[in-house]
Amino acid sequence: MADYKGILEITRPPASADVERGRIRQFAQAIGAQDPVHHDVEAARAAGHPDLLAPPTFVFGLELEQSDVFDILAGFGIDISQVLHGEQKFRYFAPVYAGDQVTFTSSFVDAYSKAGGALDFFVRRTEVTRGEEKVAELESVTVVKNGSAT
Repeated sequence: MADYKGILEITRPPASADVERGRIRQFAQAIGAQDPVHHDVEAARAAGHPDLLAPPTFVFGLELEQSDVFDILAGFGIDISQVLHGEQKFRYFAPVYAGDQVTFTSSFVDAYSKAGGALDFFVRRTEVTRGEEKVAELESVTVVKNGSAT
């Protein structure tokens, strides 16, 4: 592995995003989520929700908009054309609704190599909160191909 140890020491300020009805509807439509709690406010309220319910992976899309992961990797001399998405994990603790403001706090928590250094892996964890309440934890693995790795 190239000298990427400093990546684990990077601390980024938290970033916030507003959860909007239109964005929930658009996302739900894009992923084929047809449950009316994602599209119709009255249906959501009738189901016991305060507003439209965000589909589970919705917060990941919001987090991507706030992410500077590619800038960070490029800052370590990594050729972004050699970057692959390796893995994604989600843990949910509470639902997210239209009208919420969520905050993303991200950090790299691990870096390692495989295949004799041909592949480097960076694990990034993001805590998603609404006020003081943790609503989700996202984890992604970014893979960097080194040299002739395929």
